Amino acid sequence: MFKPLALSVALLVVSTAALAQSKPAAPALTPVQQAQVQKQDAQMAQAALQVAQLVDQGKTGEVWDGASAIAKQVVKREAFVAQVDADRKQVGKPLSRKLATITRNASSGGATPAGYYINVNFATRFANTSQPVRELVSFHLDPDKVWRVAGYTLR
Repeated sequence: MFKPLALSVALLVVSTAALAQSKPAAPALTPVQQAQVQKQDAQMAQAALQVAQLVDQGKTGEVWDGASAIAKQVVKREAFVAQVDADRKQVGKPLSRKLATITRNASSGGATPAGYYINVNFATRFANTSQPVRELVSFHLDPDKVWRVAGYTLR
C-alpha cells in the first residue's frame, strides 16, 4: 500500500515558494537550500515512481486511498479509478519510464485548490504508443506537512 511521504518541510516550504515565483529578482538559493531541494526531488521522484508502479499493478484504488483530502474533494474514488484505469488500458503496458522533470507550484485557489504542489513528470513508453507519454504525478502539501498524491494523469 502507498504511504504518504512525510518530509521535514519547514525550510523547504520557504524554498518552494521562492522557486514557484518567476520574478527575476528572487534571491538565489544557498548551497544548503540547494542540497535540500535536491534531496526532496529524489524523495518525490521515488514517491511518484511508487504511485506509477501501483497503477501499473492495477492498484489505482490504493493510490486514491492514500491521496490528499484536496484530491478526494475533487474526484470520488470510483471516478478516479475508472478514469486512470481507462487511460492506462488505452496506452497498454508500460515498457520504460524515465524521470523528465520535477516542478513546484503555489496556488492561491481557483482552478487548482490553494496550496503548494510538486509535480513529477515521467517520459513513459507504453506498448500501444509510438512516442513516450507524459505521465504526471502531482503531490499536495497537506496541513499536517505531509506530501500526498493530488493527481495522476497521462498527457
